[in-house]
Amino acid sequence: MSESNIVFSTNSDFKKQNNSSKKSVAISSQDLRVHLDRRGGGKVVTIIRGYNGARKQLLKLCSSLKKKFSIGGTVKDGTILLQGNIRDKLIKYLINEGYRAKPSGG
Repeated sequence: MSESNIVFSTNSDFKKQNNSSKKSVAISSQDLRVHLDRRGGGKVVTIIRGYNGARKQLLKLCSSLKKKFSIGGTVKDGTILLQGNIRDKLIKYLINEGYRAKPSGG
């Protein structure tokens, strides 16, 4: 059992360790590029590249974007794939959240 799951310990010398050694990448330091891609069957996919954080943070960002725009999506090879052409709305949202985001491609 990991220490993060411990609620109570009978050991009087027990001290919960902080995970301060893990570095969280600042949102403002992220330089995201938002692409559009046409997949098989003519479906359009919005792709976000350039995230330089931990995979867990990338999954959290993807989840929040899917909820915000009520769309499907996934994380593959360090990129976020979202269904549909939402590039303009997505860039505005990311900039309002503090990310540096730019459109890329045609």
